[in-house]
Amino acid sequence: MSDIHTLVGAYVLDAVDDLERAAFDRHLADCDSCAAEVGELRETAARLTDGAWSVPPPRLRTEVLAQVSRTRQDRPGRLSGRDGRSALSRWRAVTAGAVAAAVLAVAAGVTGYLVQQQRVHDERAATVAARAELERVRDILDAPDLVVGREGLAGGGRLSVFRSPAGDTAVVLLAGAPRVPDDRAYHLWLVEGSTPRPAGVLAAGTGDDTVVLTGMSGSDAVAVTVEPATGSARPTTDVLGSVPLD
Repeated sequence: MSDIHTLVGAYVLDAVDDLERAAFDRHLADCDSCAAEVGELRETAARLTDGAWSVPPPRLRTEVLAQVSRTRQDRPGRLSGRDGRSALSRWRAVTAGAVAAAVLAVAAGVTGYLVQQQRVHDERAATVAARAELERVRDILDAPDLVVGREGLAGGGRLSVFRSPAGDTAVVLLAGAPRVPDDRAYHLWLVEGSTPRPAGVLAAGTGDDTVVLTGMSGSDAVAVTVEPATGSARPTTDVLGSVPLD
């Protein structure tokens, strides 16, 4: 075990053996930096796995039949003369109304069912995407060449970069930064020399978020600013902090 600090990612993902876990547990008691990183990474894993879905039972037919059974329909008797024609007209009107009510019930049921199914589909897609993102995070944190960089931000909060140089990827964690208005967001930049290029827009209106970055080769630092939530082609505010990519 050349450097116990490099076990942070594996420890959080429960990818250490009993000996390494015991040694790292002892190390955590005396290392505030590792303790903070463990807390941040656990929060990241929990955030990425947040979300669940439920599939509603297909009760459309039962609900429609129940609606029809509640709709009163008069049956015609023997009809003759003017009164008969009036009664027949009333019966036809009542029957037409009942049919219309049943059709509307079916339409409403179908519309509600389709909307519900679309919501379920969207939630499933979001969950699948979150799980895929979590797997990417695990791969990076478990990388043997993991490099960790952290920097406090002006105004509060911290930017942490967990990078795998061989994989050219990184997990970037913004934690404890002040909340921003809903139309603003923290914006990440990959800085090469003095030239920044957009690297990702974090969740609007929040000071805590996690993203996975790729294509970092040649960059010297990861920086953060506050920009419009729709993104920006270049920084329009002061850099709040940056983490060097040594």
